[in-house]
Amino acid sequence: MTLLELIQAQSARLTEAGVSFGHGTANAFDEAAWLVQWALGLPLDALDEQAARVIDVHGIAQAGALIERRITTRKPAAYLTGEAWLQGLPFTVDERVIVPRSLIAEPLADGRLDAWLSDRTRRVLDLCTGNGSLAVLAALAWPEVQVDAGDLSRDALEVARVNVDRHGLAGRIRLVESDGLAALRGPYDLILCNPPYVNAASMATLPAEYRAEPALALAGGADGMDFVRVLLRDAPARMTEHAVLVLEIGHEREHFERAFPRLEAVWLATSAGDDQLLLLTREALEA
Repeated sequence: MTLLELIQAQSARLTEAGVSFGHGTANAFDEAAWLVQWALGLPLDALDEQAARVIDVHGIAQAGALIERRITTRKPAAYLTGEAWLQGLPFTVDERVIVPRSLIAEPLADGRLDAWLSDRTRRVLDLCTGNGSLAVLAALAWPEVQVDAGDLSRDALEVARVNVDRHGLAGRIRLVESDGLAALRGPYDLILCNPPYVNAASMATLPAEYRAEPALALAGGADGMDFVRVLLRDAPARMTEHAVLVLEIGHEREHFERAFPRLEAVWLATSAGDDQLLLLTREALEA
């Protein structure tokens, strides 16, 4: 059996089992490719070159066993491999953190946020940092800045420390245990935040893969805006004069606009659409 045939067979198993995706892949084939190649110790970005490679019985059994774990546990693949990727960078993950997938990574990587910054930009905050992936991406995007990475979860910060060290950024990223902005005084030129924003009704119907993640990082209260309300109230006091806040709210735009009907937001286009990521100036927040 070739590698491609093995992936196709395991993809069919995932489809038949009805597993849910969204933690790094969007379909059964991509998920199977990730898990099969990881199980075999093959490069994850070289399927085209490796597709015709013949896999022996032992390799087929190894890959099949990992797919079986994915099906029976319903855990995201990243928890089974201990690693996830965001904008092409690897990050260590485990069940103390959600799997990194923030849309904020897109404008970080493609430079679209640069227009909102200046040569005076020196301090960046990644609030609700989780495994630290956005803090790492920000530090790599702007080599001259210092980054604070805050999270309420001490467990999450332990995982973030692994990733900060993994990417050699311990000298530029400071990890801070903080309930919202309480221990983060700033002032910051840029605040990034992928907060808990899932509303209660949606939390109750999440697939098992999402329920395997820490609820603390997902649940945003009845309308998903509990954390966001406090953040937008407190943020201006932690922002420099021309600072901006980049906020992810997923599928909660309706709830966001109902909670903040007069707030002037700039909506940023992403691969998931134009209504999941927004930018707020300090001026807009104060108004």
